Amino acid sequence: MGYNVEHIGIAVKNLNLSIPLFERLLGSPCYKTENIDIEKVNTAFFLPQGAKIELLESTDPEGVIAKFIAKKGEGMHHIAFEVPDILAEMDRLKKEGFTLLNESPKQGADNKLVCFVHPKDSNGVLIELCQTIT
Repeated sequence: MGYNVEHIGIAVKNLNLSIPLFERLLGSPCYKTENIDIEKVNTAFFLPQGAKIELLESTDPEGVIAKFIAKKGEGMHHIAFEVPDILAEMDRLKKEGFTLLNESPKQGADNKLVCFVHPKDSNGVLIELCQTIT
């Protein structure tokens, strides 16, 4: 892609338990928590040495994160890349034959527009494209 990693998303069962664990692990405080109703998740962000980490906790037992944890357990959920123009990147990837999980960008956490690339097209890794909303 030629873009920088914006963050790594990690699915967790319980933010109240996971935030202090990751603060100790990373030696970095959680700097922000956010509820994203449309995605049915609560998020927590860390920025140790410039490598942003996002923890994701489902707010719905039928939500995507809850289903992910039920199938694979807690762990890495996605890698996000910052793109300057999400619409252009979505168009480029579609032309390259990638399957996008949403037809248009949607509001994500941390003031971002986001779109996901299906993991079947990227060796089993869920890829998130994100663009900062200005």
